[in-house]
Amino acid sequence: MAVIGITGSIASGKSTFRDLLVPILPARALDADAISKKLLEEDADVRSEVLAAISHAAYGADGSPDRVEIRRIIYSDAAAKSRLEAILHPRVRKIWLEEADLAREEARHLIVDIPLLFETDAARHFEFTITVACSPDVQLARLMARGLDAVLAKKIIRAQMPVPEKIARSSHVVWNDGGGAALEDQAEYFARQVRGTFSESLGRNGAGSF
Repeated sequence: MAVIGITGSIASGKSTFRDLLVPILPARALDADAISKKLLEEDADVRSEVLAAISHAAYGADGSPDRVEIRRIIYSDAAAKSRLEAILHPRVRKIWLEEADLAREEARHLIVDIPLLFETDAARHFEFTITVACSPDVQLARLMARGLDAVLAKKIIRAQMPVPEKIARSSHVVWNDGGGAALEDQAEYFARQVRGTFSESLGRNGAGSF
C-alpha cells in the first residue's frame, strides 16, 4: 500500500485535499503541523528548549505556547526559525516514520501532510509526493482572510520554498484555485491512480487485484 506525502505552500489547500482523499482511498492521515503543535503544548523538553533557544516570551504565564509571538519571531529572524525547526523536526519525523513503517506492515494507505516535505529531504520516504498549489493572488487573499496582515503574510510566503520548485520535485500536482468540486475531482482522479498502481503490482506478484 502507499505512503503518500502531501505538501504545498501555506494556504494552498493541502489539508483540504488531504481530508478529501482520506475517505476516497481510504487512508489514515497524519498532520505534521498538528504534531508540532502538540509537541509545543505537551512536551516539557520541547518547552524548555524553545524558551532557551527562541524567546522567554514564547510561552505564556499559564504554560501554553504563544503562537502569535512565536510566529512573529521566526518570520522576523531566520536564525530563530532554524533553531525552532531543529527542535521540532526530528521529533515530528520520528513520529510519522514510525507510523509509515506500521502502515506498510499492515498493508494500508497512509497520507502524511508535511508543509516542509522537500525542505527536510523527506520525499524518499514516500511512494507518491503531491504538491497542492494555487496562484499567488489567491494564496495572499486566503492568508489575509485568516486575519494576517499583508506584510506578515508575504514574509511567511517568502520564507517557504517557491511553489514552482515544489512542483518540479513532486510526482503529482493538484491545482487549487477553483472551488471544492474541482478539488474533489482531483482527489478522485489521484485515488484511481493509486488503486491502479497497486492493483498492477499485486497482479504481477500473483496476489490478485482490487
